[in-house]
Amino acid sequence: MFRATLAAGLLTALAVPAFSQTVSIETATGPAELTAAPETVAVFDIAAADTLSALGVPVAGMPAPNYLDYMAPTFDGAEKIGTLFEPDFEVLAAMAPDLIVAGGRSSAQVEALSQVAPTIDMTIEAGSIVSEARARLDAYGTLFGKQAEAADLNAALDAKIAEARAAVSGKGTALVLLTNGGKLSAYGAESRFGWLHTTLGLPEAVHDLGAKPHGEAVSFEFIAEADPDWLLVIDRGAAIGQAGEAAAATLDNPLVAGTKAAQSGHILYLSPGPLYIAGGGVQSMMGTLDEIAAGFSGNS
Repeated sequence: MFRATLAAGLLTALAVPAFSQTVSIETATGPAELTAAPETVAVFDIAAADTLSALGVPVAGMPAPNYLDYMAPTFDGAEKIGTLFEPDFEVLAAMAPDLIVAGGRSSAQVEALSQVAPTIDMTIEAGSIVSEARARLDAYGTLFGKQAEAADLNAALDAKIAEARAAVSGKGTALVLLTNGGKLSAYGAESRFGWLHTTLGLPEAVHDLGAKPHGEAVSFEFIAEADPDWLLVIDRGAAIGQAGEAAAATLDNPLVAGTKAAQSGHILYLSPGPLYIAGGGVQSMMGTLDEIAAGFSGNS
């Protein structure tokens, strides 16, 4: 009887670790019940990788290529698991991740990835980037037991926003442009870059630009007619490592030169990778806010 009781007790003790704690977090598709503190994490969303690395969460697998210098330690330490659009399912199967994080450009792969391991869609919608970035930060903090770190990052983000808001206050209107070779697109307040207007209280030079993912195709005449006090420029080619006409060369045009922005030296070339590739990542946003604050304060 004693031996049977002892054996049953040992079996019970050994079985306890198998019942891991679960947590509920918000994702882009609603609440998800997940095992807390997953150890092996594959990430197919660059904004997610940005925020996870800021929290100190190890990332076991990442897609390639990557173009972000500040994320090099995370990328270099991770196994290559395909691209954002085409996961390498053989590598993933061998990795046997506890969790896969998808989102944005890889959101279409969620169903397929779910056949390998629990997969969450952490897409950040264009029209509410800052609020959703905060929600993702809080969710990761809960999932990985990093609530204190998430709170610290939220406070740091608050401080960066306040500094940038103060820098842009009373400085006039702005137009956000993306260059792609010799082509130009403008982005409004509801677009993927619109948080630069809405979060900072930075007036738009042109209203009703819409929320198209690739912006509104515009001309040099459009820029001249808008005549913004500031031009905020994002070079897509540079963001993805393409050779070709750089943003400054594209905007070297008499019509652009005649704008208030150019006349006042207020053409601000923002680091394109963080905005274009990792938009919504907490490190990405804070880096852009630093550039805005410095540029509008004349310290860039």
